[in-house]
Amino acid sequence: MKRFVALAGNIGAGKSTLVARLSQRLGWVPFYEAVGENPYLADFYRDMGRWSFPSQVFFLARQLRHHLALTRHPTSVIQDRCIYEDAEVFAANLHLQGTLSDRDYAVYRDLYEALLQYLPPPDLVIYLRASVDSLLARIASRGRDYERDISPTYLARLNELYEAWIAGFTLCPVLTLATDDLDYVANSAHLDLIVGRVQDKLMGKEEVVFDGKAEAPLQE
Repeated sequence: MKRFVALAGNIGAGKSTLVARLSQRLGWVPFYEAVGENPYLADFYRDMGRWSFPSQVFFLARQLRHHLALTRHPTSVIQDRCIYEDAEVFAANLHLQGTLSDRDYAVYRDLYEALLQYLPPPDLVIYLRASVDSLLARIASRGRDYERDISPTYLARLNELYEAWIAGFTLCPVLTLATDDLDYVANSAHLDLIVGRVQDKLMGKEEVVFDGKAEAPLQE
């Protein structure tokens, strides 16, 4: 059966790595977060208050186009980062920090919520939960220059927004993976368990949270 699965999680949660592993194991086509340059990005960093709204609308339009392409793909697909995160986490964070004005955020939310009425949801969202300490360690290990200045406070705020979003998300089933002690790269047993949990969720079985500490997954 054709499936559309999306991975969600904070910066450094391990989304791209798990997309690669699951696509290899399950024969799904991987789709990674687009890295094409936002034409508003340079302006945004010069004047965030002025350019945050058009910048976020650009991201929303790009994610909408990608989401629709994935729903129409002829085979099963797995996506690194989904359209919901742009709105529920990153745009919401800009609003909370005062960069996106109340007026602009209200218009953005109206547009986003209108789009959701016509947007087929994925079959499953996999949410990678990670502590700030784990996120910082993983970010440091991959050594990307543009991530050097990411602060613990920023990651903590994004974590709070992710948790609030997932708690109220009802458009499709969610599988939450607590990743602090989960190593699906070095530990093949952990990957086996994740594959099993993904297949269970797609078959409609109860949600579980697995953290790699025990032989059996933990019930949330």
